[in-house]
Amino acid sequence: MRADIHIHSVHSGDCKLAVTDIIKRCRTLGFGAVAVVDHNSFIGSEEALALDDRDIIVLPGMEITTAAGHVLAYHVTEAVEKDLSVEETIDRIHGLAGIAVAPHPYRIWSGLGRNEVVKGNFDAVEVMNARSLRGSNERAQALARSLDRPETGGSDAHSSDHIGKALTVFPDSCGSADDLVKAILKKQTTAEGSSRTALGSVGYGLKCISEWAGRGFRRL
Repeated sequence: MRADIHIHSVHSGDCKLAVTDIIKRCRTLGFGAVAVVDHNSFIGSEEALALDDRDIIVLPGMEITTAAGHVLAYHVTEAVEKDLSVEETIDRIHGLAGIAVAPHPYRIWSGLGRNEVVKGNFDAVEVMNARSLRGSNERAQALARSLDRPETGGSDAHSSDHIGKALTVFPDSCGSADDLVKAILKKQTTAEGSSRTALGSVGYGLKCISEWAGRGFRRL
C-alpha cells in the first residue's frame, strides 16, 4: 500500500490546499492512506477524518514546531503545543498514544539536526522528503539506520501537483490507522520517491526567505 503521510493544507498557514482536494488527489493517485499534517494545527486532520472516506485510510497527525525544529506527530487525538523542547514534545505525543517522527532532519530552516534526533526518543525518522535535497535524504536514511529506527517518507506537499512525490509503502494488509502505526513501529515500511533538484532549490529558497521575512523572521 502506497501512502503520502506528509501533506499540508490551508490550515498550515503557508498553503492553499483544501483538505477535500487533498483526499481527492490521493484517491486519484490510488493511495491507500494519507496524513494531513499541518503546522501546529490539528484542524486539517479533523476535517479529513470527518469526511469518512471508505476508500482511503486517514492517519491523523500534525507537524509541530519545537524549540529546535519540526517534529511529526501521528495518530494523536488533539493538537500538541508548539515551542516546547523536543523532549517535552515527544512526551506529549506519546501521552496522546501517538508516535513521534523526525522529519527532514538535515533541513537548514526547520530540521532538528543529528544531535537532537540522536538524543530524542523518536519512533521513526523521515528518510525521504520530496522537498529535501538528495544528499539530505541520504543522510537522513543513514541516520535512521545507524539508530535502528523505522523509516517513513512523504512529499511535504504544499500544492496538489506535489502530492505523491515521496511516499511511505505499507503492507497491503493494513486496514486502519492503528495498522499503519503498528507497521511503522515494526519496521515494515519503506520510503520511496524523488528529492528536490538543485534547480527547484532556487524557487524554494526564495519562497522560504520571503515567508520567513513575512513572519518577522520567526520559525513557522
